[in-house]
Amino acid sequence: MTRVYVPTTLAVLAETAKRGVLNPDAADSAPLPAHAVTAAIREWYTDDDVESLEFAALTEAAEASLRMLAEDPARPRRVVLALDVPPTAVRPGGPYRSSVTLEVEVPLADVVSLHIDESEAEDIILAGIAALTAADGGDEDAMFVVEEAGACDLLWYDISEIDDLISD
Repeated sequence: MTRVYVPTTLAVLAETAKRGVLNPDAADSAPLPAHAVTAAIREWYTDDDVESLEFAALTEAAEASLRMLAEDPARPRRVVLALDVPPTAVRPGGPYRSSVTLEVEVPLADVVSLHIDESEAEDIILAGIAALTAADGGDEDAMFVVEEAGACDLLWYDISEIDDLISD
């Protein structure tokens, strides 16, 4: 199995919870962007420790979640779902070193864990969202603000806690 990290938001997670499946109709729709330990991650991070490599992929998924929040910042907390899928369900490619696409439906019950910002981080996340465009343009002060958002800890939750998280 391959550990995959899927960036999302609380709003999208609530919709996913209603459906009970992640990436519905995978065969008929665009592949779902995700993150995993890829060859590019292994090359970039010289540490061969699996946990360190997985943390790097999780961190890039969290950045992708921040970018998703720029579209709808109503509930400004980054969300990353961790799941295990067959290696054949994952295709490399995308804007991050860890970018892959997920090409299968995954029952929500198969999600291994959820990683979500604590509510106290919302102001930092909102500042990071506001700074994204300037940071992408090379503004060093804005890059620092985005890095601060990225430095916020993602809390670990079991999938059984999803109802509490989306109603929070």
